[in-house]
Amino acid sequence: MAEFTFYTVAMSRGQISRWALHEAGADYEHVVFDWATRPADYADINPMNKVPALVHHHRQKNGGSHDHVVTEAAAINHYLAETHPDKGLLPDAHERAAYFRWLFFGAGPLEQAVVAKAMDWEVPEERVGMAGFGSLEKTLSAMESWLKTHDYVTGERFTMADTYVGSQFVWGLRFGSIPEQPAFKAYVERVTQRPAYAEANAIDAKLMEEGGEA
Repeated sequence: MAEFTFYTVAMSRGQISRWALHEAGADYEHVVFDWATRPADYADINPMNKVPALVHHHRQKNGGSHDHVVTEAAAINHYLAETHPDKGLLPDAHERAAYFRWLFFGAGPLEQAVVAKAMDWEVPEERVGMAGFGSLEKTLSAMESWLKTHDYVTGERFTMADTYVGSQFVWGLRFGSIPEQPAFKAYVERVTQRPAYAEANAIDAKLMEEGGEA
């Protein structure tokens, strides 16, 4: 058995965490399904019944083992960085603030703002603060200010946070939900040049061609 079992749908946020699995060089097997054929017992792994989900078959030195379940792409990606510390994907002491700031910003305000815009959800001006994400314009302005002067989430070095934040911009520029600002386009070009991104993306692309299951 592989160390990790990865549950995903080919055309989904699972692509974010597959990239992380390849950056970490994780020993994993995948369970791929589509929305209509997800396993009946999948809700036992993720009660939300959504993907991705990662099961870590944690083997102990005494020969025992037990499973850890992680859901939510941002959490999965950071967990993989923690379980593969030799890959250099974790922030150092001086990078931690930016790492966690933008990782959670990407998983919170940025994604919420993009989805709200796509759904045509209008937040009254007097309730913008209550919404948490403010507005799409404000979230993108915050990210643009950072990416104009920093190559990556933590500054000048790629870390696991870039698999999540980078994915938000890859998808956003591809589908037009994020405007093609020079700072965003340059960031996407940097992160998508990584071999692990190409490897992971090729797997999901092939699965989609074959109908999304394996």
